[in-house]
Amino acid sequence: MIIGAGIGGLCSAALLAGKGCRVTVIEKAAHAGGKARRFSIDGAEIDAGPTVFTLREVFEEIFAECGARLSDHVNVRPAETLARHAWSMDERLDLFADPDRSEEAIGDFAGAEAARGFRSMRAEAKRIYDILDAPLLRQGKVSWPPQFIRRIGLSRMGELSAVRPYESLWKVLGEHLKDQRLRQLYARYATYCGSSPFDAPATLMLIAHVEAKGVWLIEGGMSALARGLQNIGEAQGARYRFGSSVASIETNRGKASGVTLDSGEHIAADRVIVNADPAALANGRFGKNASRAARTHMRSNRSFSAMVWLSNAETIGFPLKRHNVFFSPDYEREFTDIRAGTPPRDPTVYVCAMDREKGEAVSGRERFQIIVNAPANGDTHTYSSEEREQCTRAMSRTLARCGLELEKDFRHQLLTPNEFESFLPSTGGAIYGRASHGWAASFLRQGTRTRIPGLYFAGGSTHPGAGVPMAALSGQLAARTVMTDLASTRRFHPAAMPGGMSMPSATTGNTG
Repeated sequence: MIIGAGIGGLCSAALLAGKGCRVTVIEKAAHAGGKARRFSIDGAEIDAGPTVFTLREVFEEIFAECGARLSDHVNVRPAETLARHAWSMDERLDLFADPDRSEEAIGDFAGAEAARGFRSMRAEAKRIYDILDAPLLRQGKVSWPPQFIRRIGLSRMGELSAVRPYESLWKVLGEHLKDQRLRQLYARYATYCGSSPFDAPATLMLIAHVEAKGVWLIEGGMSALARGLQNIGEAQGARYRFGSSVASIETNRGKASGVTLDSGEHIAADRVIVNADPAALANGRFGKNASRAARTHMRSNRSFSAMVWLSNAETIGFPLKRHNVFFSPDYEREFTDIRAGTPPRDPTVYVCAMDREKGEAVSGRERFQIIVNAPANGDTHTYSSEEREQCTRAMSRTLARCGLELEKDFRHQLLTPNEFESFLPSTGGAIYGRASHGWAASFLRQGTRTRIPGLYFAGGSTHPGAGVPMAALSGQLAARTVMTDLASTRRFHPAAMPGGMSMPSATTGNTG
């Protein structure tokens, strides 16, 4: 049984069904995708979730393990330009899939010293990624540094300090990038996991390497990826029940035994994977019995929420690419505002121009998702219409300062932390789970296993972290952990339960 058809849950479902497990996915929405969802605005379908697709190889591995090819289900092509960045009308910088082009562009933008700093920063980001990829990102969570040391091996113990866990991302970037605009650009990667670069460890430099490995454009957006994952799951025999909500996770003799839906229907299962924020479980959203499975965390440890504008509109002035970032002139104050519980007065703004393929101009209206970081206070503060309008004006000022003008009658739908709290209960609207602040953040994040045998977690709020590829890796880890646990009890030939997961008996064929 899998609760939630987000990216993590979809990956777990396909992989487990491919191994011969009977799998049912229960999803409260009418479609797969979780945070990778769409809204209809003025007749246009607009992505309201993640827009940047990286680490394509993770998905190629998952599709291959299910006997399929990613390219047969999803149209994916490389983006030549990673993103366009602006600080004012006269300060623009593009980064490219080709690192040599990026280095040349940075040299033209900020000088030869900046190009050398970019080169050294790239090298350190790659080193951090290479150290952590196999032993941490692709394996189960470790709870304390000694466990991590044992995993990477005593001979590589010195590499633990090389990932720079005790220094802030902002500080270490300053060692490479003296130009404060470039420092600001690469510090922004901390916000990819809903964290402040002034509080997050320099370990997050690895995100720069992940993006430099390639950004990909998906025809149909992330929801198309979700449909592809659902398709390969169905081909393996997984079942999906949409429009059904889980009221409680049931236990029997201390082990997970199934779920009860809001309708009162009970579905038995011998294993349950929860593709939801652990805070929802810890706060009793899935029943009292299951609440002991995970620890909650203080509101101060939540990742960021967001103000998200969805629009089908016309713009003038700025030559947009698919991914665009318009920076605040006072970056530190932006995070001070969020820490104080208010949206930034002078925010950095991300604009995804969904109809821009290679950067060519679009005639007439085009689809936009516009994002500003915000505090995760959707459960303690109600955003008034006046506050919503203030945020819209602040966002528009940032764009105008850099030369992008929105149409006068800017028709849009605005999602605030209130809407994200409704969508992600018990989080305050935190989109990325727990914030990655401090050296111990990776050790404190919820892992695959829980305190209840037979109950597991997957999703971007759990290990190994936030983002679409990390959510996929969490689903892969959950499936692997379930298979390990099933194998340990295989000699007992467990009976298959309706809607649950079990390995087929040695005396039966594959029942997937």
